[in-house]
Amino acid sequence: MTVVIPFSEAVRERTAERVPADVGCSFMTDLLIGRGTRDDYVPLLAQHSFVYAALEDAAVRWSGDPVVAPFLAPGLTRLPAIEADLAFLLGDDWRARISPLPTTRAYVDRIEQASSWAGGFIAHHYTRCLGDLSGGHLIRSILQRRFGFDTNGVGFFLFAEIAEPKSFKTTYRRQLDAVAWSADEREHVLDEVCAAYRFSTDLFTDLAAAKAAA
Repeated sequence: MTVVIPFSEAVRERTAERVPADVGCSFMTDLLIGRGTRDDYVPLLAQHSFVYAALEDAAVRWSGDPVVAPFLAPGLTRLPAIEADLAFLLGDDWRARISPLPTTRAYVDRIEQASSWAGGFIAHHYTRCLGDLSGGHLIRSILQRRFGFDTNGVGFFLFAEIAEPKSFKTTYRRQLDAVAWSADEREHVLDEVCAAYRFSTDLFTDLAAAKAAA
């Protein structure tokens, strides 16, 4: 008898196979264990501002779609918090002081292209938002201790409207399981999730390279 696993489980299995857990993580590890500085943290926020701008622009376009709408919880919106963090850290002229790295430009292009289809958008939304939600509390706490932040500067990692992250992620994955995609469409989503993971990890590699060259 063929055992059919939930689609959300297939997503996790596929990304575990295709993207090793330690790829591109040295930048974030350095930041959290003390080898990185406040000046290293700012570019991380800057690059994510471009990524989330593309993702949340696409979310607005898809907000009336019955497949996409259940995934668009307001508590996942990150761009206003990132912008407030950058204003706190860099000043009111922060927009003039940041620019996308090569991987960021490619990542943004991929989000825009993939989001021509609901499944492609959901693949990037799942990867980005649930990933940041999963690590947000721990990362915020460490950065607050290391750099003396209160809530200013770490709003990106403060999901104040999501009281129970574990329960929220379970609901999100059930919604993923409930979408009536065909087998081919599911394969397309799986491939796009893997691409999203790769861009996310490559971005950390790009950040590490930029730090080394500074």
